[in-house]
Amino acid sequence: MKDKRILYVSSEVIPYLPETEISSMSFEAPRMVNSQGGQIRIFMPRFGNINERRHQLHEVIRLSGMNLVINDLDMPLIIKVASIPKERMQVYFIDNEDYFKRKATFTDEDGNLFDDNDERAIFFAKGVIETVKKLNWSPDIIHVNGWLASLLPLYLRNYYGNEPLFSESKIVTSVYKQGFEGTLAEDMDKKILFDGLEDEKVAHLSTPNYDNLMKTAIDNSDAVIKGSSEIPESLNKYIENLDKPVLDFKSLEEFSSAYQEFYLEKVLNEETES
Repeated sequence: MKDKRILYVSSEVIPYLPETEISSMSFEAPRMVNSQGGQIRIFMPRFGNINERRHQLHEVIRLSGMNLVINDLDMPLIIKVASIPKERMQVYFIDNEDYFKRKATFTDEDGNLFDDNDERAIFFAKGVIETVKKLNWSPDIIHVNGWLASLLPLYLRNYYGNEPLFSESKIVTSVYKQGFEGTLAEDMDKKILFDGLEDEKVAHLSTPNYDNLMKTAIDNSDAVIKGSSEIPESLNKYIENLDKPVLDFKSLEEFSSAYQEFYLEKVLNEETES
């Protein structure tokens, strides 16, 4: 993985949020690439239940300050950064007071999905891409983890389709069992269409449930990884019918060499030494 540039975009990363399959792999995979001499960037939302003082988050003024248009509203983008203790890795946090200041991640104290989770996902996708543009950092691979990050492939391939910085970038989406019950806002597809995307690109999102969000991400990705040993059956069938590289589930104990080989041989189509 030496000198390869990999951008990790995740809804959750340890140690900033509790340990799950998503947060664990969103830490272990970049750590593996980093240890192999690759270059990594990690992006996640700055949820309000992340302790900024304990984790020493600080705003990056030169990256903050732009507004993102979400459903005809200007929403300020704030970028914060922190270093993971004992690792030579930085994490960039996408922040906005309206979307992320609340003291929870995806649901309220009664377990109900936040009404604006759809807009938060749009904001996160755009925020990551705009920030990477400001960094002028062209990734070889963009690896997406978690449903809140699932709109990034859609936006990168369509809304930002002519952006030269990403012209050679390959997108990998990991699909996990960990999703959500019910649907996001019924007019989610209309908010995405407001950005000028074509109707067929958001066809799945007429019913914005977990499966359809992930199908949209898969459609706009170059390769797929099964992030859990068991994933929803409809997604399993969808993945089985794909004409693109798929890596079956690998545990934390065995993923390292499998991911390296998959990244290089299947995603970047490079030969590796046997």
